[in-house]
Amino acid sequence: MSKKVVKKEREKKTEVKASKEGAWGIAYIFSTVNSIIVHITDITGSETIARWTGGMITTKDRDQGSPYSAMQAATKAAQEAIEKGIIGVHVKVRGKGGHHKKSPGPGAQPAIRALVRAGLKIGLIEDVTPIPTDTTKRKGGRRGRRV
Repeated sequence: MSKKVVKKEREKKTEVKASKEGAWGIAYIFSTVNSIIVHITDITGSETIARWTGGMITTKDRDQGSPYSAMQAATKAAQEAIEKGIIGVHVKVRGKGGHHKKSPGPGAQPAIRALVRAGLKIGLIEDVTPIPTDTTKRKGGRRGRRV
């Protein structure tokens, strides 16, 4: 009987310790000229904690990729993550990539700043834009786009 009591006490201590330290996650920011997606997952990347887009913030199509909607989406995603116990995130920024623009859109930097202002710690910031080693086939066919 005493062994069971000791095991229960150990389990309680680890639970309290884990809740004090908090958990870390990964914030994926996909930013193009026309849209922004802020997706926060757990550290393994398998479970979604919060996901907000520019289209969820504004009703105008032209404003979905703007810095303002990116800030609002990142703030709301960060608030959701903090409520679920996330204290810090590693940020992975992604542009369109391929044969499109390699640089992220105008909403990427404001989104990162909004995550910090909301109270999340930032571990590392990484650019994960897919860049082909050879190239990808452009749209338009063999003779190109005929105007």
